[in-house]
Amino acid sequence: MENAGRGLADKLAELGTAGPVAICCGKGNNAGDGFVLARHLDVRRLEVRVLVWGDPAALAGDARINFDCIARSGIAIEVFSGHDGPRLAQCLEGAAWIVDALLGTGATGEPRPPLDQVIDTLNAHPAPKLAVDLPSGLDCDTGQPAGHTIRAAHTCTFVAAKPGFLVPGADQYTGQVHVLDIGIPRRLIEEVLREQGESG
Repeated sequence: MENAGRGLADKLAELGTAGPVAICCGKGNNAGDGFVLARHLDVRRLEVRVLVWGDPAALAGDARINFDCIARSGIAIEVFSGHDGPRLAQCLEGAAWIVDALLGTGATGEPRPPLDQVIDTLNAHPAPKLAVDLPSGLDCDTGQPAGHTIRAAHTCTFVAAKPGFLVPGADQYTGQVHVLDIGIPRRLIEEVLREQGESG
């Protein structure tokens, strides 16, 4: 998670941002990556706003540890229990980038409320979106989008591109895909990719 968040910060710096970054988080490990990203951007003196959907007390494992880190760091955090369109619009005002760390690879089917409306609101905002691992709402295996799916300008995925990213039309949601190295042993990666090729 630490390597993922630092890699995301490096990529955002490479893409260029001079304004606030709004990091939109759910309640899983994808959110944890977003919390680490927030910390690394703050160290670089970039304005960061972390928006969380769900009770932070329900976070577990590394995601909880990294939330506690940013909570003590003075980074702006807004916790949402629902969509709350007017408040969300205020939090997104002036954002140079919106980071989608809402749903990870474990999510299936249609995004549940309130994330369905949240995704629609984020898509309607003019700031470019960067998706963490995959755009929320996109099936990483089939490449099929849900009715509410983030349309990212860039997707930073980890270790290797997801099979669904190669499906025609998926690029409407992923934008440009960047594969980030997070320190997984090369031999393990090669074995997994070989097994995927054989099963395909």
